[in-house]
Amino acid sequence: MARAYRGATVFLLAALLLAACATPTPPLNGKAVPLEEDGNAITQLGKTDMDRMADVEIRENTQSLKLLMVKLYKRNPRELHKSTSGSAEEMADWVFEGEHGWKFKRINEVQDTEALYLAFSPSYEGDRVLPFIVGLYTMLLKAHGGKTEFFLTDSIDPQSVYNASRNVEIADWKLSNTRYDSGQLYLLSNEINDSGRNLSFEREMSKIVGRLDLYAITLAEKKQRFITRATQSLATAIFLPI
Repeated sequence: MARAYRGATVFLLAALLLAACATPTPPLNGKAVPLEEDGNAITQLGKTDMDRMADVEIRENTQSLKLLMVKLYKRNPRELHKSTSGSAEEMADWVFEGEHGWKFKRINEVQDTEALYLAFSPSYEGDRVLPFIVGLYTMLLKAHGGKTEFFLTDSIDPQSVYNASRNVEIADWKLSNTRYDSGQLYLLSNEINDSGRNLSFEREMSKIVGRLDLYAITLAEKKQRFITRATQSLATAIFLPI
């Protein structure tokens, strides 16, 4: 009885937290975030509540990363011009929807945290936005077993999802603090000055962290697993293994 009550409490909390952290993400190119076409479709029969939660989490985080890519290119047009003469939206569409398997020759096909390290490497002279977004997305994909849709037979390690969340926090810190020797930031993002405040980048990264943490904690509770919680100073932190 106690276990059933605890399980019901966890799912109620998950629903409330998911609603809290799912602040609507502005659409790209006028397109709203896609919803499930048919919640009663036959494919849904092979899904648990946790599978559906994973579907929502990875879908919303993918949308956030695509939005961040567009915003970063618009804030750093020099980086965009290193990759294409097209618009920020066209570049993001190609990265997220193109037939490339998330392996890009211009960044030596690196993925996951290796791509994130490249984005902040002092010797790297290419488009820094590309490895930053590719690194984050492929890291999230790896943490979810390489899938973006989940079914009863799938198994996701909550520790991997938790580690991915910490890595997003580290990447966010590096984005806001890593500079050239001249003092200029590698990538411009958040801005606070006399004319106004723009913290939209930090807010979007925080949404990703919130969704990942929610899913990791709920999954760990469901599977009755412990999560090893890492404590690092963001200034000296290294990316955690997935």
